[in-house]
Amino acid sequence: MNVGIIGGSDGLGKTLIYYLRDEFNVYITGRDHKKGMRVADELCVNYVESNNDIASISDVLIISVPIHHTSSVIREVAGFMKSGSVMIDVTSVKEEPSRTMSEVLPDNVEYIPTHPVFGPRTTELDNQVIVLTADKKGEWYSRVYDYLSGKNMRIIETTASKHDFMMSIVQVLTHFSFISTASTIEKLSVDLSETEDYESPIYNLMIDMIARIVSQNPYLTYYIQSMNNNGNKIRNTFVEAVSELRDAINNGDDEKFVEIAINATKHMGDITDALGRSDKAINALNHENILLKKSLGMEVGLKHIYSGMVHVGILEDLKDNIVFLKSNNQMKKLRVANIEVLSDEELYDWKVENLDKRTESISCVFREGVDAEVIKECVLKVDNILDVSLTDVYDGPQIEDGFVSLTFSVVGFYKEDIDNVKRLFSGFGGVIR
Repeated sequence: MNVGIIGGSDGLGKTLIYYLRDEFNVYITGRDHKKGMRVADELCVNYVESNNDIASISDVLIISVPIHHTSSVIREVAGFMKSGSVMIDVTSVKEEPSRTMSEVLPDNVEYIPTHPVFGPRTTELDNQVIVLTADKKGEWYSRVYDYLSGKNMRIIETTASKHDFMMSIVQVLTHFSFISTASTIEKLSVDLSETEDYESPIYNLMIDMIARIVSQNPYLTYYIQSMNNNGNKIRNTFVEAVSELRDAINNGDDEKFVEIAINATKHMGDITDALGRSDKAINALNHENILLKKSLGMEVGLKHIYSGMVHVGILEDLKDNIVFLKSNNQMKKLRVANIEVLSDEELYDWKVENLDKRTESISCVFREGVDAEVIKECVLKVDNILDVSLTDVYDGPQIEDGFVSLTFSVVGFYKEDIDNVKRLFSGFGGVIR
């Protein structure tokens, strides 16, 4: 099946390549042909210079362009779509694209307006939300639904107008209030680094969320605001609420302030789950630091949350939220915010899959009657030892009466760990031959 992505060289369109390329023949277009060809080459997909050409060969055509260009692109390629194909858009407003597809696509082309409610930094589809706002369901709808369900995505089926109202709260209000807060901090000339000595966990969460929003493409954020039909009402209501709260405080009206706060709290409903989730988030802020501090001087595995690359080495230092990891006699610096600490089991599995294994035969003289099985059990408890087997038992003339020589084949990752096995044998009273 051919899947075309118009706008596949950037943002969410580029992210979709990673999810689709192993299962389908993926073709992409991009505004910058040189960049598009480079991305296609790097990600092993096909590049097509013309939007019309990609529409003519695609069984599934995904429109992933800036919101304000979506309808014009839909109109541009509508007449070139294959009979029996489907068009899908992935913009965060749905009323206008839905209306445009309904108006310009021929009857033999299905369309499914969608909104993946996650950004291009998302690394997995599992448990991510996607909204489907099809006003009619053809043959493609169930196929697309089943595919998304098979990826364990959380699928919401609704209308385009209901979606846009919900997103006016989820995105328009959130982005507007966060950017307003960031702008306030900027206008006050506050150096955020100086607030670190005074910061609370809640403040940390807020600053991280604000930074995540303001770091997005500002044009994308603007068009999310301006192209949602509910946006004006949402922003005006927010400004009214801020002004009302400000006036209550400036006028010394504690009763009014308390009334506003109580009414707002009541409207939030049962906040038990919210407290639980925020507690988890707060604990997560400290979790990696706690794990890392406990692991100083030890071997750790650190997985970069965006690239997926695993770095293994000795944790030398942790300073200013930077990890200093010594690996292969080189010092690596990694930001704590960008890594996950592998568990002991995850680190072990990574080593089994990625490291070369060392095998060494160790002959050791013990007193007769020694239990080789007990020795093997103890060897397997040594860090980074994968396997041990008894390969020879010898009590010939070179061996003193009352003693026996046992030879074990030991498999491990590092020379240091096999040397630890030899020390273990010595601890049992054995003498290495």
